[in-house]
Amino acid sequence: MRLRTSFLATLPLVVVSVILTSCGSKSREVAVISTSAGDIVIGFFDKDAPRHVENFKKLAREGFYEGTTFHRVIPGFMIQGGDPNSKDADRANDGMGGPSYEIPAEINMPHKRGTLAAARMGDEVNPERRSSGSQFFICVADAPFLDGQYSAFGEVLSGMDVVDKIVAAPRDDRDNPITPITINKVTLRPAKSGETR
Repeated sequence: MRLRTSFLATLPLVVVSVILTSCGSKSREVAVISTSAGDIVIGFFDKDAPRHVENFKKLAREGFYEGTTFHRVIPGFMIQGGDPNSKDADRANDGMGGPSYEIPAEINMPHKRGTLAAARMGDEVNPERRSSGSQFFICVADAPFLDGQYSAFGEVLSGMDVVDKIVAAPRDDRDNPITPITINKVTLRPAKSGETR
C-alpha cells in the first residue's frame, strides 16, 4: 500500500515534468528580416507549410538573402523579394532568379494583410503550383483572390510599418523601387513572449 501511495503522489510531478519538457524542448523561431528600411519580424506556419518554412530558414542560415532587394512593390497588393539576381546592377533580370529547385505546393492558408507567401511561375507553365526556391512576397492588404493558389508560410508579427514604407517607395515601370531597398540580413531567433501565432 505504501508503494502505491508513493507512486500516486509522484505521478503528478512526472506528468508536469513531461509536459514542461515537451513544451520547452524546441522553442518556436521567428525570422528578423533586416532591411535598409527597417526590421520585419516574421512568424512561421510550421504545421501548414513545413517544407516552405524549413527552406526559408535554411536559406536564412546560409546568408542567401543578404544583399538581395525588394524588386517588385505594388501598392494595395504586395512587396516581393528573395531573388539573387537583384544583387547585380541589371534590373531587367530581377524576378527571374533563385536556387536551382522548386518547392512542392503547400496551399493551406489564406492571404491576409501581413501574410508571407512563396512566389511562383504561372499555372500555364507550372500547373502543380510549385513555389520558387527563394522568392517570397508579403501582402500589404487582404488578397483572397490568391487563396488556393499560392503557398503561404508565415506572417508579419511586427514591422508592418516597414512593409508599408517599402510598398510606398517610388518605382519604375516594372514596379521595381528606383532606390533599391536591400535585405541586409535574415536572422533566426527564438520567439519572445507574445510573438507566436
